[in-house]
Amino acid sequence: MLKSKTFMKKTRSGGVMKIVREHYLRDDIWCGSEICTECKQESPVLQRDPSIESNLCSYPHYVIPDTNVVLHQIDVLEDPVIRNVIILQTVLQEVRHRSAPVYKRLKDIIHEQEKHFYTFTNEHHRETFIEREPGESANDRNDRAIRVAAKWYGQHLEKAESEADALKVVLLTNDLGNKQKAEESSLLVYRCEEYIKSLIGNPELVDRLALSNDDKHDITSSKVLFPEHLPLSRIQAGIKSGTFLQGTFRASRDNYLEATVFVQGEGEDSTEVLIQGLQNLNRAVYQDVVAVQLYPRNQWLAPSSVMLQDEGAAKDDNEEDKEEEDEEKSVSLGLFLLTSGAVSEAARKPTGKVVGIIKRNWRPFCGMLNLSQIKESTRHLFTPADRRIPRIRIETRQAATLAGQRIMVAIDGWPKHSRYPNGHFVRSLGNAGDKETEQMVLLLEHDVPHQAFSQAVLSSLPKMPWAITPEDMVRREDLRHLSVCSVDPPGCTDIDDALHCRELDNGNVEVGVHIADVSHFIRPCNAMDKEAANRGTTVYLCGKRIDMVPELLSSNLCSLRSNVERLAFSCIWEMNHKAEIIKTRFTKTVINSKASLTYAEAQMRIDDTTKNDDITKSLRGLNKLAKVLKRQRIEKGALTLSSLEVRFHIDSETHDPIDLQTKELMETNSMVEEFMLLANISVAQKIYDEFPDCAMLRKHPAPPPSNYDILLKAAKSKDVEIHTDSAKALADSLDMARVDGFPYFNTLLRILATRCMMQAVYFCSGMDTDFHHYGLASAIYTHFTSPIRRYADIIVHRLLAVAIEADSTYPDLMDKQKQSALSTNLNYRHKMSQYAQRASVAFHTQLFFKSRGILNEEGFVLFVRKNAIIVLIPKFGLEGTVFFDAKHKATPKLVFDEEGPTLKVEQHTFHIFDMVKVTISLDASNIQHQKIRMSLIEPVISGVSVPAPVVEPQAKKPKLDR
Repeated sequence: MLKSKTFMKKTRSGGVMKIVREHYLRDDIWCGSEICTECKQESPVLQRDPSIESNLCSYPHYVIPDTNVVLHQIDVLEDPVIRNVIILQTVLQEVRHRSAPVYKRLKDIIHEQEKHFYTFTNEHHRETFIEREPGESANDRNDRAIRVAAKWYGQHLEKAESEADALKVVLLTNDLGNKQKAEESSLLVYRCEEYIKSLIGNPELVDRLALSNDDKHDITSSKVLFPEHLPLSRIQAGIKSGTFLQGTFRASRDNYLEATVFVQGEGEDSTEVLIQGLQNLNRAVYQDVVAVQLYPRNQWLAPSSVMLQDEGAAKDDNEEDKEEEDEEKSVSLGLFLLTSGAVSEAARKPTGKVVGIIKRNWRPFCGMLNLSQIKESTRHLFTPADRRIPRIRIETRQAATLAGQRIMVAIDGWPKHSRYPNGHFVRSLGNAGDKETEQMVLLLEHDVPHQAFSQAVLSSLPKMPWAITPEDMVRREDLRHLSVCSVDPPGCTDIDDALHCRELDNGNVEVGVHIADVSHFIRPCNAMDKEAANRGTTVYLCGKRIDMVPELLSSNLCSLRSNVERLAFSCIWEMNHKAEIIKTRFTKTVINSKASLTYAEAQMRIDDTTKNDDITKSLRGLNKLAKVLKRQRIEKGALTLSSLEVRFHIDSETHDPIDLQTKELMETNSMVEEFMLLANISVAQKIYDEFPDCAMLRKHPAPPPSNYDILLKAAKSKDVEIHTDSAKALADSLDMARVDGFPYFNTLLRILATRCMMQAVYFCSGMDTDFHHYGLASAIYTHFTSPIRRYADIIVHRLLAVAIEADSTYPDLMDKQKQSALSTNLNYRHKMSQYAQRASVAFHTQLFFKSRGILNEEGFVLFVRKNAIIVLIPKFGLEGTVFFDAKHKATPKLVFDEEGPTLKVEQHTFHIFDMVKVTISLDASNIQHQKIRMSLIEPVISGVSVPAPVVEPQAKKPKLDR
């Protein structure tokens, strides 16, 4: 059956165009129920399942939720108890339009066979399709469509069973108007809360209910704490007129009373607006998109040098008045510390306040419950693991059970009367401190996709046993005779690069970088390709790896292991002995690696003069050329920075760390890096030349001058001058920076310089004009050398394959808009994987110190704050904060000089890079935020009792972006 609608539309040229919209209706769409005798279906989804016992519905029934129930109660719908649910096409489309995250979760539920969720295409069924009536809003039309479909289902299924025990259809809605109209149509309808609270034997489901608007007001006080958010219409008008700015809210990890709002601009016109104080933060949560209003320039402030944790008593707003007053005093004191002291004009930043929320970016948060001090109270505060997220008030009847567990909580809303947002319990993750639980927390908190690969993905894998076929050899060179080898860290199983070097008859040298041909196995747009694109990167945790692609590929078929034939994509140069490139070519190949070496094994071969086999000679040739290449890069202005990376030695039985040491870098590390960098540069130029609008490239923006402030101050404190006019000037300055009697000074300076850098990012060449890689001093760069663990490299492989006519293209590859969107996701995944790895190192560091007791170590002051110093312990690559304003204790006299920067504590003055001696131990008194306790031994400051700091290790950035 065809329904069509015709209307006329004016064109830009002033003409009239006839538009015909056709909508096809059918009468053979299945209802999905196993009890149905009318629909012809082979595998019904909905069962006649009376196992859900309810005080309201004591009969077999199916549930039809409306759109708002799905949007707000998705946590309930995900519970295994909820089964046999009909998701109408109307609902699915609305959810897709209104919330991409909920839509994805709903689709995942629908694909779980044991949940028995059935999608009914009511918009194309002849008896359930309705047209929008004159004057009817789109929302009212959709509500009516849901009621019509629910009524049809009830009548349709009544025909299949006797009236005595007939299966019924229950409509769930929280819209009072929709509920009233459903009752007038004799439908069986309940509010979602009514239905869930009626279920027998599942009281925990009540805790997972998101609060409705009616509930939200019940648990707030009448006292208004925050300004009203402006309506979206006024916000949009204000942004258009320039009165307001739109940006992403970024809460401070170190200071709960401070945040910045990043306002995206054209090119270098992006800016950050400083927000200070609870009322100015105005209920914004980390990563929300907000509207801000700038204050006049004379009210601009400087970012605070105070490290201020929200350590106020975790009490409910409605508890005793004294506790509320104490918390207000704590906030006031914090704000005073935040804004007190003279501020230079140069240090002031654009300052403003949040006036409205454009888009909430809430997600379920991991953390722990703080039990209320009021006996038998069901209202408790939840403290998130991420310090940038405020505490959340929830109602739960399981508090005693959940105490000491890591749990997940979702935010439902944040009324202007409440100090904290309101939320609901989602699920328990396990006991706090348990290694598996903590690992799950850090994966969830950093949004790392870690679920098992789906059957659809696994079905895309090649069939085993696998072997290279004649078809595979088409357009490939056979390089199995070459002395190729790989050099990697110990225990590496995903080996994606190998090298060779040999003398040519003409006196030149041939060097080859051979990269696993992952794109041969992962074809565009199949299930595995989509999964890899979403994951973006392999995530390396301490003792665990979250693969981007299934293990059959990552550790077997794509891993360039020794003495097995593997498919590769090779970049081969002819060079002279000055490392000058004579010729470059790219080709798909077949190789057979002759050795899989660690960096130490390769170094020993190079250094052992008794060894002269082909592999050793190849390594020596590579090492000699790499030194020349490195010298040439540095002469061009490439930076050699520094960061302390640690390696844990793990007990094979307990999997606890038994030793912790900083990684040592050898010549072979640099050797591999140089040729990976050269391959990436060569490939970048090739794909850009062939595809100037859609090449996947990588750039590293130059830092703004203000980023170097702390580096310049640190150098000046030791009478050393640093020039930051260019990467070359910075590199030369760092090379010359020396202090007599302080051999570690240069390393500390390079560590500090690393912190000044911007993040390198992927981008599509057709969407940008600035390609420069600041750190590498390269005009163009990409990632080609690690396709097993980075999806960007797979895209680059595909572009290069098309460029050399070794493979065919496909539409998405040539679409610069889609490539740009892909780059955004890859940048996000890369950043979050770094944070997850850092959190894993922090947790294992705590485990290490837990078993070691108290240790005394030497360290250096890396940063100076108004109330604290941040100390670096080089031996462990560990940073800790020593606070001097201990709570409940007399604070010593503190004098902070921002220009130094220096902090005078009683009679001693701390400078950046001062050597100190500290006692290190683990403070596990707060199981959620365990702390490395650092207390000063030298210098001894009389009368100062140093509190336990929170250790927040900094991101371990690689020395080179390879």
